[in-house]
Amino acid sequence: MTRTALYVLGVLCAASGVAALATKTNSAPARQRARLANAPASATGTASRAHIDAARGFNHGSALLAFSALADSAVEHYRGSFDNPAMYTPLVSATCALIAGLHGGADRTEAAHSIRHAVYVTAAVAGVAGTAFHLYNVTKRPGGFSWHNLFYGAPLGAPMSLLLSGALGAVGERLRNEPAVDPRLFGMPAGKALALAASIGLAGTVAEVGLLHFRGAFQHRAMYAPVTVPPLAAAMLANAALSAPRQHWLTRIWLRVTAVLGVVGTLFHARGIARSQGGWRNWSQNILGGPPLPAPPSFTALALAGLAALRMRETENE
Repeated sequence: MTRTALYVLGVLCAASGVAALATKTNSAPARQRARLANAPASATGTASRAHIDAARGFNHGSALLAFSALADSAVEHYRGSFDNPAMYTPLVSATCALIAGLHGGADRTEAAHSIRHAVYVTAAVAGVAGTAFHLYNVTKRPGGFSWHNLFYGAPLGAPMSLLLSGALGAVGERLRNEPAVDPRLFGMPAGKALALAASIGLAGTVAEVGLLHFRGAFQHRAMYAPVTVPPLAAAMLANAALSAPRQHWLTRIWLRVTAVLGVVGTLFHARGIARSQGGWRNWSQNILGGPPLPAPPSFTALALAGLAALRMRETENE
């Protein structure tokens, strides 16, 4: 793939952001506003809190995923000496998504922010483009699409963190435009849609972690945890989305366990770096060659988004 093609893809990513920015996202449809106006005041107040809290939860999850993508791409692309100018793209996109997520997490406004929405869409497009570049990197190696190249080529799942960050943030912004009473996304109750989105994100993250831990031959028993705990969390969250709205206390507990797993996983990866030759004294080398520190927080981010979706799902009438 020529550098000209890379620049063209970069321009397309930027154009998508401009297009999203130009889209008016601050006004809800008249039908939705009428539905909100006809709702009882007490119900509106309670629903409004759940409605905005869920959006802020997705902003928080998006920010943590953006931080993970930023740190991971910075380390991996530095190791690759930024040989291709396109390797700077995820750093810029992830930084913008991180700022947007932090801003959105503190914003209690019941309306989408056009600039945040544009940043999220651009980050998602950059994640898709990054996945395509990594797939090209794997297939152009001798042997083509093989286990060896999947293990040691550009990681296919890494850009997905940026895609998930943009997707979660954009969905959160879209939710802010919905009325507080009976909000809907993608033609279904908002809580149901959000829970399904978080569940799919968890499942996709597990696939990447499973590949890398398989490469490490599961040499430590703790390496089985991220391929057993999060898949069950994803299944339970999907079940909560597809079943009738009710209290799902076990799902809530399991999502919290998954969130803690992301923190514990980072500590295990730090331990792996410490056990390398030279330990943390040789951090400049061992961080590049050791287990990736920024990877485990992805589980924490998606679990937080799942908890926000679950709280909203349990308040819905269907």
